Amino acid sequence: MKLAAAAYPLDFLPDWATYAAKLTDWVARAAGDGADLLVFPEYGAMELASLGGADVAADLERALHEVMRHQAAVIALHENLAARYKLHILGASGPAMAGGPRPVNRAILYGPQGRIGHQDKQIMTRFEREDWHIAPGQGLTVFDTPLGKIGVIICYDSEFPLLARALVEAGAEILLVPSATDALSGFTRVKVGAMARALENQCVVVHAPTVGAAQWCPAVDLNVGAAAIYGPSDLGFPDTGILAQTTLNAPGWAMADISLEHVARVRRAGAVLNHQHWDEQKNRLLCPVQKVKAS
Repeated sequence: MKLAAAAYPLDFLPDWATYAAKLTDWVARAAGDGADLLVFPEYGAMELASLGGADVAADLERALHEVMRHQAAVIALHENLAARYKLHILGASGPAMAGGPRPVNRAILYGPQGRIGHQDKQIMTRFEREDWHIAPGQGLTVFDTPLGKIGVIICYDSEFPLLARALVEAGAEILLVPSATDALSGFTRVKVGAMARALENQCVVVHAPTVGAAQWCPAVDLNVGAAAIYGPSDLGFPDTGILAQTTLNAPGWAMADISLEHVARVRRAGAVLNHQHWDEQKNRLLCPVQKVKAS
């Protein structure tokens, strides 16, 4: 199959038709290159805040509600595109209500037959919890699709190995990492986390960030990143672990052909067997940690 990760810029949109045309163009270009699974970034949906005008987009709280106002139309558009081009799409994440008083950060997975399900971000960054008051999601999901078993770890979640490990132990072979980071340091943290998750779980990780400036929306005003697809640096994968990547801060698709047989093979016969040896950590931790003070 061919995987595609978007390095996606946020635009100030004059109307819904402009957004629909933009998304359709992005999907059509990836589909034209043979992509089977498209991954859009975290908070890519925030560009919809511009549909409420400059004052709304500039207000952290009003921007959230403007984006949610378009949720039904966004879902319908993604369902239509996934069906038309016969592919799977992880839509750009955005705010959604999940039964509590505050919105969660939700990414929805679509297939040719319609909406498959969603994953909410589990662990909030300081900005999300202290300034924006985004609520954490409740639980993880593995999506069993014709392309394989897929898990989603949104941005900061990729920096916590036990979340990815829970998905892999539940069967995930591909992990999707949509992200939004406003500095090279933040992007590097997510990149290193994504690559580490590919290494320790011997799986494929797809990293899709927002890129470029969006000064009209303070929640996503600066965006630094490069899209990439990672695997373990071992049997059947590149020595660097990088199957594809875009230029830093340049919009576009990173694409790579992958085979789940390569994932199974490296887990079975790699030079190292991180996936199999994970539980040995637990055995070692049964021994107390010794503290030695140098004189």
